[in-house]
Amino acid sequence: MLNILCGDKMRVAVIGTGYVGLVVGTCLADLGNNIICVDIDKEKIEKLNKGICPIYEPGLPELIEKNLKARRLEFTTDLAKAVKNSYVIYIAVGTPQAKNGRADLRYVRQAAEQIGKAMEGEKVIVNKSTVPVGTADMVKRIIAKHYKGEFHVVSNPEFLREGSAVNDFLKPDRIVVGYESPKAKKVMQQLYKPIKARKFYTDVKSAELIKYASNAFLATKISFINEIAMLCDKVGANVKDVAVGVGLDKRINPHFLRAGCGWGGSCFPKDITALIHICLLYTSPSPRD
Repeated sequence: MLNILCGDKMRVAVIGTGYVGLVVGTCLADLGNNIICVDIDKEKIEKLNKGICPIYEPGLPELIEKNLKARRLEFTTDLAKAVKNSYVIYIAVGTPQAKNGRADLRYVRQAAEQIGKAMEGEKVIVNKSTVPVGTADMVKRIIAKHYKGEFHVVSNPEFLREGSAVNDFLKPDRIVVGYESPKAKKVMQQLYKPIKARKFYTDVKSAELIKYASNAFLATKISFINEIAMLCDKVGANVKDVAVGVGLDKRINPHFLRAGCGWGGSCFPKDITALIHICLLYTSPSPRD
């Protein structure tokens, strides 16, 4: 069964057609896989099936149109059908910041429950959403309530940047996969085989933490060079030259060493706040809200 499902054209469902899910599903289709993207927004799905892209991302509309015509890509609101007709199932739903600062996992929970209720046979479930440590275990518990057969949960964090997401997926710095079973690793190796990049395979919890740690480190570099910029103003130094000189050290590199208004955007603030809550949860004498 595994060899049949993991041939040249793997059947994959992607739950969520937001920024991440739409890019991931379309690019996987362009690699030759048969992809079913799922969303609850009926109007969005109707537009996508007509080739109308709901977001601005260079190169994405052309890939959607190309793979729709090749019948490697389709969009649906029927999650159960997508799950039953796929072997690999990506969870790519939003994880917004909750009022207390933690990552809101309600949509991940809902997706896991619906997957569990729809499953018929062995599946590999891939967490693509940015999620705290322990989310894969939570997904396993939820699915196991509804499905008693064999399945595997993988953590595969995304590193897409707005404006270059298609290129970031097809030509990434690295692909990180956290797995438990050798079978799941084999499936992910086959799925990402066409992409020429370093693949790093690790345990699930380490993979879950890598995304948060990466974003926190990049934010730290931005904050650091801004502090140095203020010092440069005081002493009469040129922060651009200081950044170049520091960035020439290969251990540091010049990326994210440009002084400016500070970090922000849709990911850094919520991910760093979520990381703080993870640290409090696992390092404090008692868990905090």
